[in-house]
Amino acid sequence: MAEGLPRRVFAGWRGLGLFWVLVLLLLGGGALWLDSLGPPEPREATVAEAAPSPEPPPAPAQAEPEAPPAPAPAPVAETPAPPAATPEPAQAPQPPAQAEAPAPPAPEPASPSVEAAAQTPAAPAPPPLDVPVVAPDFPNARPIPAPDTALLEQGRFGALPRVGADGRTSIRAYAGQFDRQDTRPRIGIIVADIGISNAQTEDAIRRLPPAVTFAISPYAPRAAQVADRLRAKGAETLIGLPLEPAGYPLNDPGNRALLTGRSAPENMANLEWVLSRFPGYVGAIGVVGGMRGERFAAMEQSYQALQESLRNRGLLFVDARPGVAGPARAWGRSVDVILDEPATRTEIERRLGELEAIAKARNSALGLAHAATPVVVDRLVAWAAGLERRGVVLAPISVLIRRPPEPGEARTQ
Repeated sequence: MAEGLPRRVFAGWRGLGLFWVLVLLLLGGGALWLDSLGPPEPREATVAEAAPSPEPPPAPAQAEPEAPPAPAPAPVAETPAPPAATPEPAQAPQPPAQAEAPAPPAPEPASPSVEAAAQTPAAPAPPPLDVPVVAPDFPNARPIPAPDTALLEQGRFGALPRVGADGRTSIRAYAGQFDRQDTRPRIGIIVADIGISNAQTEDAIRRLPPAVTFAISPYAPRAAQVADRLRAKGAETLIGLPLEPAGYPLNDPGNRALLTGRSAPENMANLEWVLSRFPGYVGAIGVVGGMRGERFAAMEQSYQALQESLRNRGLLFVDARPGVAGPARAWGRSVDVILDEPATRTEIERRLGELEAIAKARNSALGLAHAATPVVVDRLVAWAAGLERRGVVLAPISVLIRRPPEPGEARTQ
């Protein structure tokens, strides 16, 4: 009995082992059978699945109503050529069917952009711009001679003007061209502060007539080069004198100014510095940066000493204060009208008209513009273009000066 139990247990385990062996054989055989069949064949895409292709074919894009019609007839337009070149008679009937194809070139004017442009109403004209006045062809003037060494002497700051050994002066040596037999009323225009702004200086030299006189600032960085260009143009030049103005020190004419609080030697040194800035000018004018030296001119003794110094060097002097009597100790005159106070188009034109009236009443007049701003240059160009028909003539400053009065003689304006 005891021996029979292990045998039955052993037989049970053997039967269970045979069962699992058969299961494994069946599984392995099934795997081999499936492998022999191979991978499944790809199924064909249906029409519904092919429609949403990520790359849209060109045909649907051309079939959209917004597409221009010109691309569609292009391939058809090329087909008439092959039938004409093909000898087969069977294709002869095709040209009549496609003969209407060349007509579609009309789509070019019918393109959406052209149609939209044709249907869009014309835009209103823009308002006129205040563009600079184009300079007319002013008569050319002969160039002014280069600086003459016989009219220069060496000073502590550079070359200074002087009267030549033969009595020649800068007033005559560097005078601009003018017909002194012309009896029409004469008008002089001085434009000051030349050389401070490169753009304004270039515009003034290029556009203004050569009969305009240019006052170069002593503080201009390239004063000598500017003077050379003006002499080549045939225009007279002055040097601006920085004199103590009304409202000083709020109104400051610079560190080289002639001031009432400085000694006579200090002022004389500053005057020599100013006069040595460049050679070849006819004289000086008491204006710098819109300041006209009212306070310094009130010191009669110092003011007359300044004028005598200029006269002894063969230079003229222009008093920039309008309405005052002319210089008492120098060849020159005073300004009649300030043209750009304020510097507006209407005011400049009004004052130019006033200048003409003075010239016709007194036979001469002198106007001053403090700077060559665009509005000043524009108005002067337009005004100067019509002087001939108004019976007046533009003249350089050397033509308008007067001699200083003799002792006991009344000064003239």
